[in-house]
Amino acid sequence: MYSNEQRKQVAVLIGVNNGTYDADESIDELGELATTAGAEITGKFVQNMQTINNSTYIGSGKLKEIKDFCQKVEADIVIFDDELSGVQIRNIEEILKIRVIDRTVLILDIFAMRAMSKEGKLQVELAQQKYLLPRLIGMGSELSRQGGGIGTRGPGETKLESDKRHIRRRIDALTQQLKELEKRRNRIRERRNKNNVTTIAIVGYTNVGKSTLLNLLTNAGVLAKNQLFATLDPTARELKLPDGQSAVLVDTVGLIKRLPHQLVEAFKSTLEETANADLILNVCDISNPLVDEQIEVTKKLLAELGCGDIPVITVFNKTDLYKFQNMLTITEKSAFISAKENKGIDELLNLICKQLSEKVKKVSLLIPYDKAGLLDKIRKQGKIFAEEYVENGIKVVANIDKKDIKSILPYLIEENI
Repeated sequence: MYSNEQRKQVAVLIGVNNGTYDADESIDELGELATTAGAEITGKFVQNMQTINNSTYIGSGKLKEIKDFCQKVEADIVIFDDELSGVQIRNIEEILKIRVIDRTVLILDIFAMRAMSKEGKLQVELAQQKYLLPRLIGMGSELSRQGGGIGTRGPGETKLESDKRHIRRRIDALTQQLKELEKRRNRIRERRNKNNVTTIAIVGYTNVGKSTLLNLLTNAGVLAKNQLFATLDPTARELKLPDGQSAVLVDTVGLIKRLPHQLVEAFKSTLEETANADLILNVCDISNPLVDEQIEVTKKLLAELGCGDIPVITVFNKTDLYKFQNMLTITEKSAFISAKENKGIDELLNLICKQLSEKVKKVSLLIPYDKAGLLDKIRKQGKIFAEEYVENGIKVVANIDKKDIKSILPYLIEENI
């Protein structure tokens, strides 16, 4: 972000309406992204056209209009609501005489600003380098430009001066480092699976209150701000449920529509935490008029990650901002909450317990004294309702994970009691 001594960069936003998506809605979101990056928006232009111009993206007449406007408002930067080629960037800059970036560079810039962990920083730089590589020839000398501002965070201008061979080497090095970190995360995941630790993943659009919910449920202390991509790095915390069960609650990176494919690929290993979850909380902002579309964005990514068989609870957050609160009803797979005002949380937790209870069974066991260690495992991973020491062992009534049925069969007296 920029210091108080630095003025915000004056930005003009450009989009095209060719019928493939809602251009007005998309450019409004681009404005939110630009503001998050530290820009002051002074104008928005949307041109209606069926076919994108391969050389300049938009028409020459519209570019002339934009050039006059940029000179009038003394704009510093023009941001296009799409991914541009190196040739397009070079040609547009020659006409406008002003710095040009695209939606992808803007998002990558915000990610570079937000990433705090080593893995997050590596993932962002990898995405930036993959974006840069095919544009080296098209952008030519523009890559060696010096100066700061939006779109220059991350690997820095010295990286932009590198040739293709250097960038390919850097991509290989980053990929290798991320593979090592992924191995470490996989070991943690395998340990959880081995110990039958229940995992709940929080997913959803950016700025819907995921971090606020995580903090409320687990006292995680994660940054929670009303801005896009306030947090990037995944956080895992223990969650104690009302029925005595314990689970690991994992927060994941926020999503937006038309998320650059470089970022989806780079963060896939992090998002794969979701694919290994026992339950998914799809958090959305019920006060947003586009809430249905945002839910679909999340569902689409979950499908890409192979999460189709994992149960999902749709959590409608920010009910304190929703004017029709008296019309809300909780269904079997949805909850209505205000994480900010701590409302509806008990109902959400009970719904989580209900969903997770489908993977547990209530059983009566007689555990021999020489197998008493099994009791500690049950106590940690399930819930013991009754415990009695009798002549030939310990009589227990408990909830156990269905995956553990085979291991306790020799001691089973009764199930589904």
